[in-house]
Amino acid sequence: MKLNKQDILNALKTITVPGEGQNMVESGAVTNVVTFADEVIVDVTIRNPSLQARKKTEVEILQTIHRELYEKAKIKVNIKVEVPETPKLKNEIKGKPIPGISNIIAVASGKGGVGKSTVTANLAVTLAKMGFKVGVLDADIYGPSIPIMFDVANERPLSVNIEGKSKMKPVENYGVKVLSIGFFTKPDQAVIWRGPMASKALNQMIFDAAWGELDFLLLDLPPGTGDIHLSIMQALPITGSVVVSTPQNVALADAKKGVAMFQQDSINVPVLGIVENMAYFTPEELPENKYYIFGKEGAKHLSEDLQVPFLGEIPIVQSIREAGDVGRPAALQIATPIEEAFEDLTKRVVEQVVFRNENLPETEAIKITTMAGCSAVKKK
Repeated sequence: MKLNKQDILNALKTITVPGEGQNMVESGAVTNVVTFADEVIVDVTIRNPSLQARKKTEVEILQTIHRELYEKAKIKVNIKVEVPETPKLKNEIKGKPIPGISNIIAVASGKGGVGKSTVTANLAVTLAKMGFKVGVLDADIYGPSIPIMFDVANERPLSVNIEGKSKMKPVENYGVKVLSIGFFTKPDQAVIWRGPMASKALNQMIFDAAWGELDFLLLDLPPGTGDIHLSIMQALPITGSVVVSTPQNVALADAKKGVAMFQQDSINVPVLGIVENMAYFTPEELPENKYYIFGKEGAKHLSEDLQVPFLGEIPIVQSIREAGDVGRPAALQIATPIEEAFEDLTKRVVEQVVFRNENLPETEAIKITTMAGCSAVKKK
């Protein structure tokens, strides 16, 4: 008996693809049918990799053709399995947040001297002005500047008893809770520690502190992409990162590395965006003029190239530096362009945090187990 290809296809329409609900022909599972007299070759692609599904598919094809067309047909079934890749959600972080702290934001820069601590301090006080409960952890072990910027350099954290355990109570000013290694060293004392010692000190400030309820904990990270960064991201579930840069190429090259660090598969921390600090200078006597001393919109273009959000630009203003030196962040200057610039930046950061929390799973600390000297921090 001579079998017809169309008759074969019509017969195969009565068979349902395992786990899909469509018939084999309409779903595209049948990729080819060849007939020659009473011989039939059927090529089929299924998505279920189990041996049971393969066997069921083969038996159903044989039985259907024998029953519907010719019981003595010589049939060969070639089954190929294609398992669809599970879509990977970019910047996916799983797990549960630390009790009491809703969002942990790492403020980083690949290069020193770009104003990362200044941005952190002003971001913190602006969040506090908006009504959020805010804390700042100064993770720059070798160059802590947050105590000076919050006018608490001479303060010392108190010891408090929390559920039978002695904890450090962060120093508070301008509605922001602050902890820094600067509270435990003399002003003229250099911190000469290797990585493990620095990491241990950070862990104490993180886990032995009575932070209480916080909407945001900002981490002022040191420049670069080194051991301190890994230790922090192993110890804490980072909600997202903010990268600070100035517009010139030298700073942008390092900022790009900072973004790349957070986006590595082994770290995979969402990058909330890039901030362009010292974006331009406007003289007080020429308020309409903008002078791009370090270049124009370099960080903005970098954010477009890397496809991460651009959070805003902060101009070069003398009073921002002066405010940091005297310990009163410039964002506290009411009804000024500086306050407005930091408010715009803060609103964008909050928007990105909300977007991140709505579109990605909850956070957990990263686990780095393949690098010499690094191991995952176990939560108790």
